[in-house]
Amino acid sequence: MELLADKIIEWDIGTAYDFFISLRALHEPELLGLRGAWAAGVRSRLPVQERELLQRVTALVWPLPWVYKLPAPKDVSTALDTLRSLPSEDRLMALVPNVAEPIEAVWRDVARRGFWEEKDQKMLATEMAKGRWKNQPTATIRKEAASFLELWSDPDATAETLLSAYESYYEVFFIEEEARIRPALEAGLAQAKELVEKHERWETLLEDLSQGVRVAKDWEHKKLILAPSYWGTPLAIMAEFEPDNLLFMFGARPENESLIPGDVVPDALYQGLKALADPTRLRILRYLSEEAQTPAELARKLRLRSPTVIHHLDALRLARLVIVTLVAEGKRYTIRPDAVRSACDLLHQFLEGGGDQGSTNITD
Repeated sequence: MELLADKIIEWDIGTAYDFFISLRALHEPELLGLRGAWAAGVRSRLPVQERELLQRVTALVWPLPWVYKLPAPKDVSTALDTLRSLPSEDRLMALVPNVAEPIEAVWRDVARRGFWEEKDQKMLATEMAKGRWKNQPTATIRKEAASFLELWSDPDATAETLLSAYESYYEVFFIEEEARIRPALEAGLAQAKELVEKHERWETLLEDLSQGVRVAKDWEHKKLILAPSYWGTPLAIMAEFEPDNLLFMFGARPENESLIPGDVVPDALYQGLKALADPTRLRILRYLSEEAQTPAELARKLRLRSPTVIHHLDALRLARLVIVTLVAEGKRYTIRPDAVRSACDLLHQFLEGGGDQGSTNITD
């Protein structure tokens, strides 16, 4: 394994990253344990046409490598100004960067024609199945392919409505959120740089920063771009591009803060208690305390279906109670040392805090 001192590391920061991550979280609230009714309430503030388009495209749009290329300070205003300056097709390509050439060729051909055909859908679905959709059912991939193609049938209208949707979301919600999270991002970046002195190897640095992601892949040849994320906490968000860059976004939201503005109960506390309150998850922790396990191995021991076990493992990971090791064959899990004790300590700290200290509790 390559020593940290020999690793090429670049530090980055920008609220534009969290702008797009927050949109993903608000449309898939289960990813970060958000209350669905609250997420729906934020989305409801948008105009109907813009809201409906974001509902369709947010799961398809993941422009973090594009954000990395933005000029400093990489805030939301910079991102929106840059998008506004781009022609329609280039604007759409910027939001879905690093696609395979055959996919881009199909999209641009559909844009030229103004309509798509079954052969376009079939070809696009085949290419998509080679990438991030490879584990999805064929019907799901074909549906996603059709959604992409429909948007590219009228790229001018799609690009304009999407930009309008982003501007509306910024105005009604994220402009205040940007001010709230910026100090945490700056503090998280500073703390991460201090951690470098405590680690000899880059894998242990990433595990520390991500609060539980252990990398066992062949990433020695890649340049690491490390950036903090408030909305992505505690998940590790990664994007590989060009082709030897790896963007690794680590959590920067303090344990005593909630993702929902004004909520007094910290997410780490709520997720920890929720995870520990389930008997199946307690059994999983017991098994993981003995040795590392794959989801399939746990499924056999628990006599449960693998998707059910993965659901429980996701809850434990969100609660920072387990370490997930990324290997070529998939994922292996083990218990995170002292994690349960940390959850109990956080509960004591919260109870001794003397109430909400003037905060407003947001309920469903």
